[in-house]
Amino acid sequence: MSLEQEEPERKHEVPQGTSEQTVDALGKLSEVLEVIEEARGNLYRFHRLTGRADLALGDAVELFKAAGHTRIAQELDAALVGRNVLEGRWTFQVIEEYDDGYYAEFRDRERTIREQLVGGRRHLYEARMKEDRRTHGRRGHEAAPPRGPE
Repeated sequence: MSLEQEEPERKHEVPQGTSEQTVDALGKLSEVLEVIEEARGNLYRFHRLTGRADLALGDAVELFKAAGHTRIAQELDAALVGRNVLEGRWTFQVIEEYDDGYYAEFRDRERTIREQLVGGRRHLYEARMKEDRRTHGRRGHEAAPPRGPE
């Protein structure tokens, strides 16, 4: 039998002495990190779509050759098949540069700030919002997952 959790988990409690403004600022920084994660996902989508397009272009080149349009096939092949999407870069290189630069810097700074201000605790803003919005004592509105017998 599990026991319902009416109190938030310790990892989601705001450390004593932490101001509401600090929780708000950390919440905004977390929100921005989520947008960065979404942008990163779109960058991977761009990578996959561009790769798929390049492979399909290779198929089109072969079809033009088979149809007797050798010159068109050669021009497409030379100009576009395997072409860099940015100066000197295929999409995997764009991702690596993004991951190793901006993305890594952002994640490291966000983590460092959380460690400095709230002992590394995550999602304090959201946990506070959950406490404000849930119906205390109602099934489906527990503060945390059920815990096992103690």
